[in-house]
Parts: sequence; C-alpha cells; structure tokens
Amino acid sequence: MSNRNKLVPFWLPLLFGLLSLSSIVGRPSFATIRTVDVVHLIGTGMCFGASLVGLIMFFRGRRSS
Repeated sequence: MSNRNKLVPFWLPLLFGLLSLSSIVGRPSFATIRTVDVVHLIGTGMCFGASLVGLIMFFRGRRSS
C-alpha cells in the first residue's frame, strides 16, 4: 500500500474539520454563540480528533505480534 493511501484517514477528517471551522468563524453570529454553533464546534472537534488518530496510527505503524 502506498504512503498516499495510508494518509487518507488523516487528510479527509482534517479537510472536513477545517472547512467546518472556517464556516463557523466566518459567521457574524459567532460572537453571540448559540446551541447550534456549539454542536457544530463539537462536530469539528471530532473531525480534528479523528484526523489526529489517523496521523498517530500512520506514524506508529502496525506492530507485529
């Protein structure tokens, strides 16, 4: 498997997280945060978390038992 295919679990959630974060921060209503914005931020954090886990798994590699 190529290195590019191994990094897909890292890049895809990172892309969704960045798009979502830029969408939230760009809203004028971000200063007066609402429940919808909080849920959106939680989803963004989950995307960043999944991306971090994918990156850690990539660098850690599979361990042979």
